[in-house]
Amino acid sequence: ADDVILAIGQENAFPWIERDLGIEFDKWDVPVIDPRTFQSTRPGVYFGGDAAFGPKNIIWAVEHGHQAAISIHRHCERQPVSERLPPGMNLHSRKMGMHEWSYANDYSPVERRLMPHVSLKERFKKLNIEVELGFTAEQVEQEVQRCLNCDVQTVFIAKLCIECDACLDICPVDCLTITANGPEAELRARLKAPARNLAQPLYVSAALPQTGRVMVKDEDLCVHCGLCAERCPTAAWDMQKSQLHWPHAEDEARALEARKT
Repeated sequence: ADDVILAIGQENAFPWIERDLGIEFDKWDVPVIDPRTFQSTRPGVYFGGDAAFGPKNIIWAVEHGHQAAISIHRHCERQPVSERLPPGMNLHSRKMGMHEWSYANDYSPVERRLMPHVSLKERFKKLNIEVELGFTAEQVEQEVQRCLNCDVQTVFIAKLCIECDACLDICPVDCLTITANGPEAELRARLKAPARNLAQPLYVSAALPQTGRVMVKDEDLCVHCGLCAERCPTAAWDMQKSQLHWPHAEDEARALEARKT
């Protein structure tokens, strides 16, 4: 980049950008940005973070920087800035033994532990006192084990299923159902726990070899405890860690160089 502008403030303000440069502004007086490339209406000028989309957290700002860097690199290489490498994903089994996993999977229905606080009487005695007392080391260890392991996915292999119903019996949240296939609206009504969150797609397997029925899973309920995989006698269920790779500018650079050679 020829220029990098460091700006720290509480609101967007662009009086320093002349309005006849070809950069359009919306009704909030912020630049009109392509949400995929982060390019403004003037080719070669890019915006990201709060300046482009209003208040968001720092994770989004970092992602905007990555995507803008890809666009800038492609622009400098005279390549279409809207093109992107596809994201990649790897899955690796977490199984270490018959009943052992490489992550904590003990399911506990106990509610989250409430943060202990200083009593009101003590607070009034000393107004600048820290109200939250925090957890002990033992309590912290217990609470962090409650993680839903969102990066560990349930993977089902239909051809291995013998329809013994062991996974259905062990599931603590009733997110699994073996039933005849059908329209989604009908399937949702036939699940062990009716799937009412229409925004969350259902997992529907291929036809099972024994009866032709299908395994249906409501991901909205699943807590990734792995009990289905632990109970399954044929390893039709497995718990696999997913690793997503979103291409960055250096990946785009390597791909462009590879195409040149």
